[in-house]
Amino acid sequence: MSEPVIHTDKLTKRFGDFVVVDALSLSISGGEIFGFLGASGAGKTTAIRMLTVLLVPTSGKATVAGFDLYTGAEEVKRNIGYLSQSFSLYDDLTVRENIRFFAGTHHFGVESMNEVFIQLARHNKTE
Repeated sequence: MSEPVIHTDKLTKRFGDFVVVDALSLSISGGEIFGFLGASGAGKTTAIRMLTVLLVPTSGKATVAGFDLYTGAEEVKRNIGYLSQSFSLYDDLTVRENIRFFAGTHHFGVESMNEVFIQLARHNKTE
């Protein structure tokens, strides 16, 4: 059996004394469909934010796409895609400005962002 695409071992997130995600352990293989179900406030979004390296876990271990969440955050970002259910753009910004804004909030480097714009321009020319 191959390495799991996502693996967690007692992944936990606390905000002060409040435990939001408590010792989450799971293993998800490539091609497997997996979802988080639960009531509002159950920790689903917090778990996803940890797995997408948008939030640092308090404790536990995890790998995503073969990279450790703590030591390989940049590699995780380069190897995953995530679209929030409630994704929205700012109407008063251009597409480019929206991309720059969201890229900046996720610490996406300027050089990487410029490469994305170049790739998008090439793609649009081939259509």
